[in-house]
Amino acid sequence: MLIQKLLSAFFITGTVLSSVQAQQASLPAYKADYTVPAAYAVQLPENDRLTGYLGMRYDYNLNNRLLKIDEKGILEGFQARPGKQRWIGEHVGKYLETAANTWMITRNAALKTQMDRIFNELIKTQLADGYLGTYLPDSYWTSWDVWVHKYDLFGLLAYYRVTGNQRALDAAIKVGNLLLKNFGDAPGQKDIIKAGSHVGMAATSVIDPMADLYMWTGDRRYLDFCRYIIKSYEHEGGPSIIKTLLKEKRVDKVANAKAYEMMSNLVGVVKLYRLTGDDEYLKAAQYAVADVTSKRLFVTGTTSDHEHFIPDYLLQADTAAHMGEGCVTTTWIQLNMQLFAISGDLKYYNEMEKAVYNHLLGAENPETGCVSYYTPLIGVKPYRCNITCCLSSVPRGIALIPYLNYGKLNNQPTVLMYEAADIKDQVQTTNGNTIPLAIQIRSGFPANGKASIQVQLQAAARFALQLRVPVWATKFKATVGGKTYTGKADELITIDRNWSRENTIAVSFEIPVTILPGGQSYPDFIAIKRGPQVLSVDQSLNPSFDIRKAAFQAPSALQLTDAAAKLPAQWIGRQAYIARLKTASNKTQPVVLVPYAEASQTGGDASVWIPAAK
Repeated sequence: MLIQKLLSAFFITGTVLSSVQAQQASLPAYKADYTVPAAYAVQLPENDRLTGYLGMRYDYNLNNRLLKIDEKGILEGFQARPGKQRWIGEHVGKYLETAANTWMITRNAALKTQMDRIFNELIKTQLADGYLGTYLPDSYWTSWDVWVHKYDLFGLLAYYRVTGNQRALDAAIKVGNLLLKNFGDAPGQKDIIKAGSHVGMAATSVIDPMADLYMWTGDRRYLDFCRYIIKSYEHEGGPSIIKTLLKEKRVDKVANAKAYEMMSNLVGVVKLYRLTGDDEYLKAAQYAVADVTSKRLFVTGTTSDHEHFIPDYLLQADTAAHMGEGCVTTTWIQLNMQLFAISGDLKYYNEMEKAVYNHLLGAENPETGCVSYYTPLIGVKPYRCNITCCLSSVPRGIALIPYLNYGKLNNQPTVLMYEAADIKDQVQTTNGNTIPLAIQIRSGFPANGKASIQVQLQAAARFALQLRVPVWATKFKATVGGKTYTGKADELITIDRNWSRENTIAVSFEIPVTILPGGQSYPDFIAIKRGPQVLSVDQSLNPSFDIRKAAFQAPSALQLTDAAAKLPAQWIGRQAYIARLKTASNKTQPVVLVPYAEASQTGGDASVWIPAAK
């Protein structure tokens, strides 16, 4: 029974490590388990390397962002307190978590050397009592100090997970114990609500890594601390996160509606549900996600306006709106990951896919590794390389991508994305044996809807393999061994068969082009979506007309033709399409469209929303 439990998903900030994998790699295993079973177990198999479009962007994140990190900038706030920013200490923790996730996939030697160096420099600055912040004693536990320790915990625990270095866990335990000592309801302890910004939500979001610390150590004091945080939501001046969501079912009614901090709390709340089974925790998170998805989500899969949730259907998308904070995009993905892990419900996966292919990738310039703090749908993306919360958060989100393409859903290996990839794993056969499994996906996606999935075994065996039919796909079919399986959008196909040593699944599907209406915020505009990718007009690729002033007739259907040849040599990405749109005067105007994730990379003014002629 214990082995079965340990084989279930341990979903820590988007990354799961099974006890079998831990033993094989001589890495640590968790001391405490979730009590709520997982429907979806994201695994780190022996190998899971994306080699196509997402793999390209993943590698750019490694080479142009992580390996170029400003080491001095993220460490000096600890080495020479106080830090230059009130929240300067968050960056090293975000870096360590991102680097750990990336190194587990790539085994990049330069990244490992850099990660080790930064870790060693960080723990040198930890004080004897466990303090690992960037403030002076007279300012301890004010402003963003608890927040900084939150990210310390994320980074230290991620580093421990991938290296087994006991010093990382010891440092995290010291941080946890210091928080236990300072915050609580006992005489002489501080109220955590008063120790952070945004109605206390910045400080209380430490619930997330404290749940992780409990799992790594088995020390119930950390679990009790998470329960204390839940109680603190109802303290005087507290955010009342759970009660408000249960009553109002609206995120804009919670506290001051600060999106990043609220969702950071909710990720921890869902973990606490998985540890305790308290249904109220799950319901609150589900209501939050349902509300965002239906009323506050941009077509590119992000949310927030000036970092807050605002009233229903107000989705201003230009640079002035300060929309789509990068930290919000990453945390939105993490929250949906947690809910997908619990339920296996594809509606949560669909939100992750939408965000990854559009707003997450769109927030990082692949050429420079610079990041947009806010990434507009209309205007020039303001990429910057100076240290900001989003410069650290967006790479953190990109580092999670390999954990989304393949995993175990209801204990069956499941291909979720049709990106090119090399995967090595283990699978349990019908007769109960566990055998090695190799999956090689060769694919031209997202440019086209054809993929070849090679399933390789050491010997013939019977088991079930699942394929996800994307929510946007049409005419999906998979053929193997002379048998064709068809499926409808947003469902799973199960291929349960006697597999030989070498098998090929030929997958094909159509990638439809969809016209999106502008809604209440852009009633006289349209957007164009191809499969999961929202497309954008980049002025630098359309010099013959002004993208802000041109108006086109809204088509009922649209055919796109390949225009990759029109991309400049330095352009990263090879997708471009021509849409032949009718102007107000009924003239045909060829419009070059590129994926939103790649638009504005050379500084061009770009727009997802295209004016429609009245």
